[in-house]
Amino acid sequence: MLIRLKNKDTLIVDNFTFKCCIGKNGIKSKKIEGDYSTPRGLFSLDKIYYRPDRVKKPITKLPLKKISKNLGWCNDVRSKLYNSEITTQLNLKHEKLFRKSNNYDYFLVINYNIKKIPFKGSAIFIHLTKNYKPTEGCIALDKKDFLILVKIINKKTKIKIN
Repeated sequence: MLIRLKNKDTLIVDNFTFKCCIGKNGIKSKKIEGDYSTPRGLFSLDKIYYRPDRVKKPITKLPLKKISKNLGWCNDVRSKLYNSEITTQLNLKHEKLFRKSNNYDYFLVINYNIKKIPFKGSAIFIHLTKNYKPTEGCIALDKKDFLILVKIINKKTKIKIN
C-alpha cells in the first residue's frame, strides 16, 4: 500500500483522499534541520504515538506507543541520539511530545533520516491539525482523517512525497 502526497495539500491512499498541510517552505530533496520543509522521497512508516489522557487508543495494524510527560524527540545535531525518541530528562535539545496543543495527541513517525545524519532533519511525522496552517516540515491531517488513515494502512505501507 502506498500513501501519496499530491499537490502539497492532499494525501491519497487507495480510494481515500485526505486534505492535509505540509512544511511552510514546501517539499525539498535536500532538507536540513529547521528549514520548515517536508522531505521529498519514498519512506517507510514506524509507530503511532498517542496521548491516552486525551484520546482513545487508535485502531491500527501499526505498533503503538503511549506519550508520557517525559517523552521527547531529539533534534540536537551534536548527539548520537539525534532524530530519535528520548526522555526529556536528558540534557539535549528536543521537541516535546507531551504538548498543550492537540497537534501531537496522535502522530505517526515517517522514517526519514533513519541513519541520523546531523543537520539532515529530524522529527518528521504525520500529526494532527485543526486549521491546516503550514507545519515545520511534517504532514498534518485533521483527527478524523488521521484515524481513518491509520486504520487502513499496515507495516508495509510507504509514503511517497514528491
